[in-house]
Amino acid sequence: MNLQQVQISRFVLAVVVMTGLVEVAPADEGMWLFNRPPRKQLEERYGFDPTPEWLARVQKASVRFNNGGSGSFVSGDGLVMTNHHVGADCLQKLSDASHNYLRDGFYSKTRADEKRCLDLELNVLESIEDVTQRVNAAVKSGTTPEQAFSARRAVMNEIENESNKKTGLRSEIVTLYQGGEYDLYRYKRYTDVRVVFAPEQQIAFYGGDPDNFEYPRFDLDVCFFRVYEEGKPVHVEHFNWSKAGAADKELVFVSGNPGRTERLNTVAALHYLRDIGFPYLLQRLYRWEVLLSVWSARSDENARRAKEMFFSVQNSRKARDGGLAGLLDPALMAKKKEAEERLLAAVAKDPALRDSASAWTSVADAQKVRATIVHRYTVLERGAGFNSTLFEIARNLVRAGEEKAKPERDRLREYTEARRPSLELELFSAEPIYKDYETLKLADSLTWLTAQLHTEPKFVRQILGGKSPQERAFELVHGTQLFEVDVRKKLYEGGKSAVAASHDPMIQLAQLVDPPARAVRKLMETKVEEVERQAYAQIAKAKYAIGGSDVYPDATFTLRLAFGTVRGYEEEGKHFPFETTFAGLYERSREHHDKPPFDLPPRWVERKDKLDLSTPFDFVCTADIIGGNSGSPVINKNAEIVGLIFDGNIQSLVLDFVYSETQARALAVHSQAIIEALRKVYDAETLADELTGK
Repeated sequence: MNLQQVQISRFVLAVVVMTGLVEVAPADEGMWLFNRPPRKQLEERYGFDPTPEWLARVQKASVRFNNGGSGSFVSGDGLVMTNHHVGADCLQKLSDASHNYLRDGFYSKTRADEKRCLDLELNVLESIEDVTQRVNAAVKSGTTPEQAFSARRAVMNEIENESNKKTGLRSEIVTLYQGGEYDLYRYKRYTDVRVVFAPEQQIAFYGGDPDNFEYPRFDLDVCFFRVYEEGKPVHVEHFNWSKAGAADKELVFVSGNPGRTERLNTVAALHYLRDIGFPYLLQRLYRWEVLLSVWSARSDENARRAKEMFFSVQNSRKARDGGLAGLLDPALMAKKKEAEERLLAAVAKDPALRDSASAWTSVADAQKVRATIVHRYTVLERGAGFNSTLFEIARNLVRAGEEKAKPERDRLREYTEARRPSLELELFSAEPIYKDYETLKLADSLTWLTAQLHTEPKFVRQILGGKSPQERAFELVHGTQLFEVDVRKKLYEGGKSAVAASHDPMIQLAQLVDPPARAVRKLMETKVEEVERQAYAQIAKAKYAIGGSDVYPDATFTLRLAFGTVRGYEEEGKHFPFETTFAGLYERSREHHDKPPFDLPPRWVERKDKLDLSTPFDFVCTADIIGGNSGSPVINKNAEIVGLIFDGNIQSLVLDFVYSETQARALAVHSQAIIEALRKVYDAETLADELTGK
């Protein structure tokens, strides 16, 4: 069953609990900060109190991938576990026409055979510091949104750079509660990351798009890397491997980096997402999906080059379809509206809070402004009109030169000294860039751009250089020298003057687009985001005053702790068990006559008689997760690995906006499945022994 066939009634979230005047976290809800863990909830519900030592160990063993996923250290020799689809970017970049590691898998039997990823950065959270007072103190009362934004950006740049110079750690200020608080996160960076093992994508993403976000599932969505420093494996805090793995009704924890949720949004902000934001994004995703599907079908090499992006687009499209279905659910929106009206009524009754009532109007006004500029902002500043790795490189070179000449306080945040190492890692990546694939993507996005900027024909003609989108894309891709890393380095080191003197057509395009892109970015930052930040800060204070501050913030792609129980669920009178087995995998293949996407890799057919078919494969739990949690470890009370998060079910797709444990489930690979497959399918005894401590 695909997502379009799912009835919206499946998204009715009857368990959203309203107590008093504000929303209260029910049951296993929450993506909790490590410096504000849910100790009270865990003690009351499960009789478990995570000690500071337990929390510190979990924090230090958890890993953030710079490409948008999570992971964990699982051995004393720097071994990191994550999902295959999180590792896919590295696998794709290491592949070529003769070696398709994404499709065929990879296993290094010795450490000498491990392959270093070209531009992968892993982050381990070292410390958290509350800097709210200093950030807020920099914004004087009575200032305009433009002045407030500039002051806030200046002090945040200043704090990050001070921290970076003092500690040598990657330092990032994280905005919490949409502007209610600010925390400084310090990370240890690792950039010598080498792939150790990956199965075939067919078993990692078994069932393909039809089974994506569905359950039961049979995915071995796992990938292992090893982290090195000064040429040697790092020795850091790590999780041990559970012998038994996840069990029914067991309390489990997920430590990962959920990307973004919108649970604290006002109703007006949700209406914007429902009516404009999600539909607009889905238009682009459907367009890309058709483009990549047709191009991939033309040859195996085309399919290999587009595989990782194609998967990402399909996954995003299905996820946003589900999110939109939730926003279109009258029951969900009614609950949100009821909660907001109760809070507003309480604010109106409290003389100390009445001034904050205007915050809801401010958020609503900001959505109106967002709606008027979102198309231009998406095309120019977000780069959707220039879908090309080469254009992204050109833009970074143009902006890096421009920003480097400015005082630190005034720079765009992605070009500060504190963030320079990560920028350079990406900018000087030796990833393969293919002219035909770049031309395809750029021509399509330029065609789309002409429709988005139809009221600016002169500007469109300048962008296209008097040519068709296809001709212009070919000219740009085949005329640029930015394929060469040495050329990029020379322009980067030469700074603003070197970039200004360049005759590279892609650089010149980036220079043409940069002024209007910066202008629309400034509008978004000052007329929308800063207005929202100030308004949500007022709303947060009102919620604290009325309902207390024991509330987790929305996800921000930073480390969070979630908890829940391993548990199946009921749907339309049918029981879905908490786990699947290897036997179920082979039955699923038989049901579909071993036809794609339900076909089995050859080695899984050949090794079937060696496997214990009763071994658990995947399982579900009630832990509160979202995109970005992919690759997160699932651990038990002893901080032992019992599983690996890789997905959520259909009912979980509204977790962007509200939590439910009635049917929404997090999906994980069972720890026993990983060991069983390593030993009996892949002959990876050495890796299995390292995981199990033998």
